[in-house]
Amino acid sequence: MKTTMVASSLWLAAIGPAVIVAAALAAGTTIAPSAARSNRIALRAAFCALGVAVASAVAVGILGTLATPTLGVDGIGFGLYLDRLSATMFCLVSFIGLIVVAYSRNYLEGDPGQVRFTRLLCLTLAAVLLVIVSGNAFQFVLAWIATSMGLHKLLLFYPDRPAAAIAARKKFIASRLGDACLVVALVLLHRTFGSLDYGALFSGSASMRASGDVPLAIHAVAILLVIAALLKSAQFPLHGWLIEVMETPTPVSALLHAGIINAGGFLVLRFSNVISLSVPSMETLAIAGAITALFGSVVMLTQTSIKVTLAYSTVAQMGFMMLECGLGAFPAALLHIVAHSLYKAHAFLSSGSVIDIARSSWTPSPGGKPHPARHLFAIAGVLVVALFVGRLFGASLTQEPGVFALGAVVLLSLIHLVSNGIDERPNAFVVVRTLGLACVVAVAYFSLQLLTARLLAGSFPPPHELDNPVNVAIVAAVVLSFAAVTFLQSLVPGRGGSPRWHAMYAHISNGFYVNTLANRFVLRYWSPAPANPPEATSR
Repeated sequence: MKTTMVASSLWLAAIGPAVIVAAALAAGTTIAPSAARSNRIALRAAFCALGVAVASAVAVGILGTLATPTLGVDGIGFGLYLDRLSATMFCLVSFIGLIVVAYSRNYLEGDPGQVRFTRLLCLTLAAVLLVIVSGNAFQFVLAWIATSMGLHKLLLFYPDRPAAAIAARKKFIASRLGDACLVVALVLLHRTFGSLDYGALFSGSASMRASGDVPLAIHAVAILLVIAALLKSAQFPLHGWLIEVMETPTPVSALLHAGIINAGGFLVLRFSNVISLSVPSMETLAIAGAITALFGSVVMLTQTSIKVTLAYSTVAQMGFMMLECGLGAFPAALLHIVAHSLYKAHAFLSSGSVIDIARSSWTPSPGGKPHPARHLFAIAGVLVVALFVGRLFGASLTQEPGVFALGAVVLLSLIHLVSNGIDERPNAFVVVRTLGLACVVAVAYFSLQLLTARLLAGSFPPPHELDNPVNVAIVAAVVLSFAAVTFLQSLVPGRGGSPRWHAMYAHISNGFYVNTLANRFVLRYWSPAPANPPEATSR
């Protein structure tokens, strides 16, 4: 009786997506004849969705995982599933959605398409929320496709802009490939487990893990899910569409980079019980994520456009998240999603003020020339701190390698704090002080990771010690690569006039022309139609 009552009450969580859909429908009817009224309805719906999300999170915290029966046949239908993963994402996306809806009210004030924008924004946000609370894989895929379609419409909000059309079409191609992978994975999952209900999938995966007998179909499913996640998260080399969506209104960029782009990571986390059964799929995640993280981080340093810099930052952060998932650090990946989403939403919505911020925080350069040996010493010291503190918290190359790799990269960012002190006049005090700061940051970072792992205990597959030499090599290569980038970055001021550096800078700033090749492909086979002249449009 109690279980039935809880399941019945859980259906109230559907109010979150439903009320936003209702707001979207109202925006296109006589109920909301003006943009101002449409915005008020959308804002109230977003507030309601956030309240439902918070209430759902409290219920999960008290009662544990909650699920409704699937309204359908053989686990194919509609239902709700809330655990700590979905409750966290439900609150995160609802909160960011509320901020974006409120911001867009003023941002698009006076735009003739404001009502249409509000409707599309609400529909897309509702689809993302439905992805999160879905109770079975069938519903998940339907909401996933709806999210992609809504985003496509938002990317083409100004259809007369050729750059927006090219970005939208590249995104459309990548999304359809991902959708095809998900549909095939659904068929294989149903044939293997006889149901698409999460409960059946997770219990069946646990049985396979206990017995060690993993059929070939599961490996195929895992690879297909990984490919879909990589395509959704703009991983190298199909990342180009993400850096070209700046032709859309800023609220779209904020929602995309802070919410929708995380759907790939959520896919991996949601089906982590299945994906983690396949070693090849985990290695694919780790390798693709590592390459993308390094690529995005390096190219980001050469960009002059604020929003393009933020876009490459998102590419890199999604790479880190995939790397963490590939190394089995699923709680760390969820923490990364939350932190990145909040930061990136704020970064995009405040990007117009970055010049004022830079002017107010400007400080003169000491004009010295840092000695390479001192930077190597500082880098080595920071890595030693990461090894030592990480070991205290159970994170190393073999134990929690994803947590350790990201922690080492985070600590490497502190190297630049001593750049002004390590010049022609040695300053040992600054170096020692920075290493002390690195210890404080390391303790804070690894403590937060440990706390997250404790809070999410039971939501993901149990962690296992890394004994695969391939994965150990991946972790070591990631840390050493970012250490090398940090070192080379310190040498740039002294070699800015070198012709070789100018040539390399041009190649890096253009992303090694990977996106240029993608643009040529799209323009050749699917070029945007020329915009109609004003007189033709008026007629």
